[in-house]
Amino acid sequence: MSGPGESRGPAGGESITGEGLLALEAELAELEGPAREQIAERLKAARALGDLKENADYHIAKEDQAHLETRIQRLRERQKNAVVADAQSDGAGDGFAFGRTALVVDPDGREHTWTLVGSTEANVAEGRLSAESPIGQALRNRPVGQQIVVPTPKGDRTFLIKKLL
Repeated sequence: MSGPGESRGPAGGESITGEGLLALEAELAELEGPAREQIAERLKAARALGDLKENADYHIAKEDQAHLETRIQRLRERQKNAVVADAQSDGAGDGFAFGRTALVVDPDGREHTWTLVGSTEANVAEGRLSAESPIGQALRNRPVGQQIVVPTPKGDRTFLIKKLL
């Protein structure tokens, strides 16, 4: 069962782009390799300082280790549930589909280059718009040239899909 804001693929997993899956795997490799080694070295150095009860460096390193392992666990779960979706499998044809990139004009006339992605890989500052966001949902699978009205708390906003890239 998916929660609010989660993009679900055809098999019930989390929709993710191929690039998003590669980035997830790269982060896991970094965390499970060099990051774990760094924490192990910090723990070893802190243990060498003596009494662990009052050793702040040791306690901070143990806390950092717990955060690292939690992050790894969450990423592993995302990887296990990931369903790679691409524009061809989204069924949109020539529309602004999941995994595709488009030039979109906002109500102020500014142009944005957005790629529709899964909620966990979204970062609007980097041009990755969640397909589950209100704007992403409104733009998804819409054709080039169509103006789309998106209701917002401050009133309706109209976006134009200028072209697919």
